[in-house]
Order: sequence, then structure tokens, then C-alpha cells
Amino acid sequence: MLAWHLVLELLLLGSCTGFLAGLLGVGGGMLLVPFITLLLTSKGFPSALVVKIAVATSLATICFTSISSVRAHQARGAVRWDIVRMLAPGIVVGSLLGAQVAKALPAALLAGLFAAFVSFSATQMLRGRKPRPSRQLPGAPGMLGVGSAIGTVSSLVGAGGAFMSVPFMSSCNVPIHTAVATSAAIGVPIALAGTLGYVIAGWSLQDLPPGTFGFIYLPALLVVSTTSVLTAPLGARAAHALDVRQLRRVFALMLYAIAGYMFWRAVQA
Repeated sequence: MLAWHLVLELLLLGSCTGFLAGLLGVGGGMLLVPFITLLLTSKGFPSALVVKIAVATSLATICFTSISSVRAHQARGAVRWDIVRMLAPGIVVGSLLGAQVAKALPAALLAGLFAAFVSFSATQMLRGRKPRPSRQLPGAPGMLGVGSAIGTVSSLVGAGGAFMSVPFMSSCNVPIHTAVATSAAIGVPIALAGTLGYVIAGWSLQDLPPGTFGFIYLPALLVVSTTSVLTAPLGARAAHALDVRQLRRVFALMLYAIAGYMFWRAVQA
């Protein structure tokens, strides 16, 4: 049975990540992975497995968060379903592959990879470069390749893919609110395929802690997904009402601190 303070911590974590997923299109994984790692480490989870469990659990919660967020965005007609359809096949293949790669990686390397990805995402947020006016989305082969890359990296780091898909769509002159809304829809196949991949990857392991299903820690999935589903629509509504540029800069600075923690975890591992 979960301790009451762990339940409260997971409830707060789910509330914050759900709101940020809707507001900034970041999927929540950049917060979920380090904080779930921190919480489970304090509960004595094996250091060789805790980051992989955090990544897998983050992806599983994104299944629910993304669905909740995309419903709110779709109510405003902001989702480009044609982009989702072109990216989805590559995303599914890449997400399944990423889970198998993560299983084989040492814990230190996976933590370092996550820290590098968070640092890159924060830098992209701060730079805010404008796309070239003439640039457009690539054809079907290019979209397949982009989808595969987004799926693989997202599955490795437990994210919904917005850190890659939003800058990619923005660089192809897709309006930012449309890019954020579409990235929420793209997060659904990433999370579903990645979750399945981590269940398969951890299925045969005998030393996983109680409460896990494959690499997914079910108590954290239940608590975090319940609250994130409730707060993601609030963030999505705020995204259409606010200028989020200043918020993204503040969030980017927080990401650098998170990256520092995960680099420290990599060194400790």
C-alpha cells in the first residue's frame, strides 16, 4: 500500500505536468521522469532500474494526458490531423524500437541522454528562432523519417515528442498554436507504442520491484494520470488565451535545473 505522503507527492506532480502539457505542449515527460526518479529512489528502488521505470511510467501517463489535452485543442479546431496521419507510422515503429534500446542501455547512459535532451529542449525554447517564410512540410518519405526519429527519441526519454514536433512544425511555418495542438495528438501514438514496448522489454525480468507491469510502475501511473487528465484541459484553454512566450522562458530555466539533476544521477550511477 502506498504511503500517504507519496500519494500526495504524485498528485501534485500529476497536476503540474498535466497543466503544463496543455499550456506549453511539452507532454509532461520532462518533469515526470526526473521527479518520479527522485521519488522512487527515495523509496529504495534499484538504481539500475529506476530511470527506466520512470521513463516507462512517464510514457504510460502521457497516454491519458495527451488524449485529454487533444480533446480540448480539437474543440477549437486547432489539430492538423493530416500531419498526424503522415507522422504516425514512423512514430509507432520508432517508439517500439526506442523501448528496446532503452532496455539495453546502462542506467547512467540513459540518465545522461535524458539530461542532454532536456538541455536541448530548454535551449530551443530560449532561442525562439523564426522559420524561413518559404519552408513547408516535407513529402511522405520525409514525414516517415521525421516520425521515426521523434518516436525513437521520445520513447528513450519518456516524452510525448513535443520537444521535437513543435519546433519541426514551427520551422515548416505551421502556426504555433496549431503546432502545440497537433503535438498533443502526436503524443498519443508515441505513448501507446512506447508503453507497449516497455511492457514487452520488462516482461521477462525477474528483479523488478512490486507494483510494476513490465517497466511501468502502476501506482504512479494511476495517481499521476488521474490528476493530469483533469488539469491538461485547463492548460490547453490557457494556451489559447495567453501569450506563452514569457512562460516558456521561465520553464526553460527550470529545465536547465532538471537537466543538472539528471546529469548528477548519471554520474552517481
